[in-house]
Amino acid sequence: MQRGRRRSKRLIRCPGSVHHRCLTSLSLGSAGGEMAAALSRALKLPGKKGSELGEYDPLTQADSEDESEEDDLVLNYPRNGLGAGSSKLRGSRSGRLAGDEDEAQEDEDDEDEWRERLPAKSRADREDVTGAQYRSHRDPERGGEDRAGPGASGGSGPGAHGADAEEKRRRARNAVRSAFFLVPLVCAALLVLLCAFLLPCQKRELEKRPQWERALGEAGGVTPPALSLWDVDGDSVEDVFLGVTEWTNDTRPTLGNKVYSAVALSGVSGQVLWRIVMHESVMYIQCGLQYSSQPVVLLVGKSVLMAVNGTTGKTLWSVQLKNIESQAVLLPDLQGDSVPDLLIATLPADETLDLSLTLLSGQTGAKLGHPVPFNLTGQGKLIGPLLHETQQGAYYILFGLGNVEAISLRDVYIRATGKMPLTQALRGKDTGWEGLKTNSSSFIHIYRGSEGVEFLLPLLPGLGDNHNSLDPAWNLNSSKSDWVLVYGSSKLSVLRQKDIRKEWTFNSGPIHSQPAPGHFNDDGILDLFIQHSANGIMKALVVDGANGHLLWSAEFVCPRLVLETSAIATSTGQSAFLFWAGDPIKAPKNVTKPTVSPGVAAAEPLIRKLFLLHPAHATILLQLTSTTDTAVTSAVSYQERMKDASYITVSSRPTADSEPGARVVKSTSLRAAITKGQIVRLEESGKSGGVVKPGAFEVNKFFRGLSFKHPVRETHSSAALF
Repeated sequence: MQRGRRRSKRLIRCPGSVHHRCLTSLSLGSAGGEMAAALSRALKLPGKKGSELGEYDPLTQADSEDESEEDDLVLNYPRNGLGAGSSKLRGSRSGRLAGDEDEAQEDEDDEDEWRERLPAKSRADREDVTGAQYRSHRDPERGGEDRAGPGASGGSGPGAHGADAEEKRRRARNAVRSAFFLVPLVCAALLVLLCAFLLPCQKRELEKRPQWERALGEAGGVTPPALSLWDVDGDSVEDVFLGVTEWTNDTRPTLGNKVYSAVALSGVSGQVLWRIVMHESVMYIQCGLQYSSQPVVLLVGKSVLMAVNGTTGKTLWSVQLKNIESQAVLLPDLQGDSVPDLLIATLPADETLDLSLTLLSGQTGAKLGHPVPFNLTGQGKLIGPLLHETQQGAYYILFGLGNVEAISLRDVYIRATGKMPLTQALRGKDTGWEGLKTNSSSFIHIYRGSEGVEFLLPLLPGLGDNHNSLDPAWNLNSSKSDWVLVYGSSKLSVLRQKDIRKEWTFNSGPIHSQPAPGHFNDDGILDLFIQHSANGIMKALVVDGANGHLLWSAEFVCPRLVLETSAIATSTGQSAFLFWAGDPIKAPKNVTKPTVSPGVAAAEPLIRKLFLLHPAHATILLQLTSTTDTAVTSAVSYQERMKDASYITVSSRPTADSEPGARVVKSTSLRAAITKGQIVRLEESGKSGGVVKPGAFEVNKFFRGLSFKHPVRETHSSAALF
């Protein structure tokens, strides 16, 4: 807009300069003033009465408009204080008239010169350039800026092309910078996605098939087969080791055509990893040993002890023994070869004696010396042997028949080999325990009474979950713990290992299965889940481990099976208890004891149900499954990555005809089973008072939010055992 105004000023000024020259030529005559006035009126130019001529002067009118600011900005920059000569230009009217004549002449000359130099320019551009030249001539101090104006402002000419090239270069630089920023960012995002989604796909098989079932051999009654769990194929899931009995293809099987074997199954899919045929049934399978970074599995038969590679099933060593009566016990190193050694109980050759303890090399299986026989007082169930380490670091072996005795491992080694022990760990004795001996006997009486002992087991969380009795960490903890003692078939006690005294005693009905230690309340002390059966009713109880008081109880229809309860550690810090039972009896006071005739029992198979009890909802059970199979043994495997646990069962499945039933191994994901579980409400106890029953939504939300983990076991710093 300002450029247009300047252009209009120049259009006005050019005729003024022409008339100025005409007036100069005509002023020599007498009628000069009249001709100038007539010419001014013909051109209709605004005039101003001159001070000397007395008439309107159109030639000086355009340059003397002091009231017009725009005219001053375009044609007379010095008047705005931008030049040093501004005060002089205001000096006199006559000086300005003379200056205007010179400027008009210079404007015409400059305009003609520019027209010759820029013939290709348009008329408007030429006028712009002429104006810029004029301003440069009038204001030398700003001339450089004005001449650079058209090119810098993006007009036509070489400057415009340079600006376009500079703009392209700038955009190219920005594109390169953006690429350098975005490419690493995209690569990092792809790497994160790869780590988060693609790499775990290698283990998706664990999540796709959390459950499997496999039939192996024929059922051999209710006698539990050998079962143990241990990861030997490196997939972070414990594999299953099982003793199997199969019949040959004869139509009338007899005792002579049975095939015995030990089978390893993948914990992920149930596929057979390896199978070893045995000459006799496998009584125990024990895992947990490591020889030269290879897993070792012990197979214990009635007359043979065999060590095999857990990954391949290849035999490492084998030793023949007579009348093996117990599992192998893991001992500290007795020979100084840095390999734990073993102890096993056998029947002595002399039938007048009761039991022998045999020491074996853990590396080769060779006997260390000869078996050490003992004449035990008392009759009943074989207890132990178990290894115990006292607070003074002395080792003792606990065993007995109906009673519990203890003998120093040092004495056993000396009697077996006739030599003093080589390792420092076997040279010491506990003065407190040695003071408990009587009548110069080598035995220390842990328990002796008229009521025979049924169970003696370490008070540890997750005891027997995976039947992995040779695990060094488990042995290290179990050798230092207190004991759970069940005697007289109905009395439950906790024995303190520091002074061999009973902490408390709880009386109940006949206890037929091993107690399960777990955390029911939040006092940090292990409680005990027990069950007993009588007259067709099974009663489940939880006993406080701190004082022997009853914490929880419920009654069920007897499932007619003997299977120990599993206590599983959960994310809440308390334990979840898994047990088999029939339908719960919600009104025990009014129920009549069920009596079913054999014919009715055969017509209506008994349905056994697997229940989960969590202390947070003690009046509610979650029924995970129901079956007519008879579970004979079970174990629990933990999957830390998925925060889950698998419940492994070995069951006898009945058949429609008289043929032997099938032996079925089944793995069940607990978290998957919980999502399909059914809520079973128990009758509110009188001690509960007016507690509001939780809703189904709240219960389901709680159970589905449960996660399972390995129980926390204390680690002792004095681990010179292994």
